[in-house]
Order: sequence, then C-alpha cells, then structure tokens
Amino acid sequence: MQLQYIKHNGSEFDVVIMAIPPASPMLLTRNLLYTGITRAKKMLIIIGNEKVIDFMIQNVDSKKRNTGLEYKMLN
Repeated sequence: MQLQYIKHNGSEFDVVIMAIPPASPMLLTRNLLYTGITRAKKMLIIIGNEKVIDFMIQNVDSKKRNTGLEYKMLN
C-alpha cells in the first residue's frame, strides 16, 4: 500500500479526509500529519489505526530530501 498526499501550497479545504495506512516509519511523520490537519477549515476526518497515528505524533524525525536539485541547477 502506498502513502500519498497532494500538497496544495497552503490551500485550505472545508473537509479533509486523511486515510493513514500502516507504512514505512520514515513516511509516517508528524509533519505529514500536521500538513493534513492544517488544510481542514471546517471538518477533519482521520481514518487509520490509533497506534499508527500515535506513532506519527511522536515521530519528529525530519529526513533530508535527496532530490539532486542543487546539482541540476549548477550544471
């Protein structure tokens, strides 16, 4: 199962439904949970295992993204 979300650069929506499946711990971060929560203006529905959500709340790890963007821009 894949964990996907669409980032809408600060957009808000009346209703946000977050499906949080069990996934790799490096994907289950507090930042991802925060992003979904802060998009909801009126209602937030979180679907997932309570233990997985608790793990996300505790997981403050922030991994460096290795996109290669700096290399691409310099060459």
